[in-house]
Amino acid sequence: MQHALDIKTVGALDVRNQCSGFVYAISVADNFIKTGMYKNILVIGSELHSHGLDKTDRGRGVSVIFGDGAGAAVLTREDNNSKGILSTHLHSQGEHAEELVVKAPGMGTRWVTDIIAENDPDDESYFPHMNGQFVFKNAVVRFSEVIMEGLLQNKLGKEDIDMLIPHQANLRIAQFIQKKFGLSDDQVFNNIMRYGNTTAASIPIALTEAWEEGKIKEGDTVVLAAFGSGFTWGSVIIKW
Repeated sequence: MQHALDIKTVGALDVRNQCSGFVYAISVADNFIKTGMYKNILVIGSELHSHGLDKTDRGRGVSVIFGDGAGAAVLTREDNNSKGILSTHLHSQGEHAEELVVKAPGMGTRWVTDIIAENDPDDESYFPHMNGQFVFKNAVVRFSEVIMEGLLQNKLGKEDIDMLIPHQANLRIAQFIQKKFGLSDDQVFNNIMRYGNTTAASIPIALTEAWEEGKIKEGDTVVLAAFGSGFTWGSVIIKW
């Protein structure tokens, strides 16, 4: 017998993920609990970008976007199948991975000066790379697709969304999705204007703040959605 999950947001903790990492981790935890392997799972999304950004003029188009942050959620077995995590949906498109990627985090030549004679001034492999226009065009499509995938699997429609928590990658992407789904400002929670893109930490931070501000109530249909590095994306449908 499968069990739904009760999800509760908690304070900030530390581990490394990226972009869609929190959604992916929630899906893994959800299935661990539904198969009976575990009863309680702590899922953490944490990012420390500030030490790994190109802060010269060369990197200003990307570096200004990112922020440091951490958030977490506790998933617990719930016998009431009418609430909790209803479904999760994960996708990837590896052929476009290098359009949004950090090829060698921590492994660029600047970190191994004791091994080689000189740093390579042209080595950008340890900095984030983003083809902004290409990423934007794909993100708005994939966000829409994966949200609808989750809604349709649970026999829900756009009108059933009470709160959408998008990964805080770009406010224009969130606004595009909001308009496409016909959601009001009260149905979408954004905080990128305060923290920047904290990648894997962005959804748990936003989810915590929305709940603390009373924007999520018991019985609400909450949708989490992310698109990110490596060209991965996913959604989570929750009955709060």
